[in-house]
Amino acid sequence: MASITVRNLPDETHRALRMRAALAGRSTEAEVRAILESAARPEGRVKLGSLLAEIGQQAGGFNLEIERDKTPAPLRPLA
Repeated sequence: MASITVRNLPDETHRALRMRAALAGRSTEAEVRAILESAARPEGRVKLGSLLAEIGQQAGGFNLEIERDKTPAPLRPLA
């Protein structure tokens, strides 16, 4: 897991975070994690894979029964 340090946080903001955390029944650190998570990865966001699948379906879909060529590619000499 990554860690970050927030410098120069105003005292009023820190107090507000502590109060918000207490109301939610969690630590200030857990509250900050929850705030950052919801800001960086909102629930209503469109995920790229889902979007591409939807575009593919709108374009007529694709045939999953196509057999892929599984023969190995020829080796090329190193330069």
